[in-house]
Amino acid sequence: MSVRVFQTFTRDLYALADWLEACGVETVAMESTGVYWIPTYEILEERGFEVYLVNARDVKNVPGRKTDILDCQWIQQLHTYGLLRASFRPPEEICALRALVRHRESLIKSCSREIQHMQKALQQMNVKLTNVISDITGVTGMAIIRDIVAGEGDPHKLAQHRNPHCAKSEEEIAKALEGN
Repeated sequence: MSVRVFQTFTRDLYALADWLEACGVETVAMESTGVYWIPTYEILEERGFEVYLVNARDVKNVPGRKTDILDCQWIQQLHTYGLLRASFRPPEEICALRALVRHRESLIKSCSREIQHMQKALQQMNVKLTNVISDITGVTGMAIIRDIVAGEGDPHKLAQHRNPHCAKSEEEIAKALEGN
């Protein structure tokens, strides 16, 4: 069995595809680890190979395999015997949409963490803004926070940002903004 090592730059992945083609390979089995498999998978699939994306836990439980070369030879042997099951890979349009939705979810989680940091900082200053408005990232909350960051400390001036739809009065908001 011939073994070659390829780097993961795009040019090298195309060289890998060329070499596999030259060797007469029609199917490729590869382990899915993180997001590292995606470029290789896409290039091989684009070149017409039948690519088996294999869950790492399905091929890991064999003692003694310590190197990448031994690992790839083990996966190749399992694939030759038909013992590997390919993971489902949706069409490219679905993959793109899935990546976009996952990225959006990540951004939302990131925003949530930053809002929690803002709330914590306000609590540390004993500014009880969260007690008098429902959303510190709303119109009123952000106007007040921007002025605090700009150096305004007068609670009555800050409370003037109160949106008419706020349930609490300007006086209650000013009281909550008396921090230290």
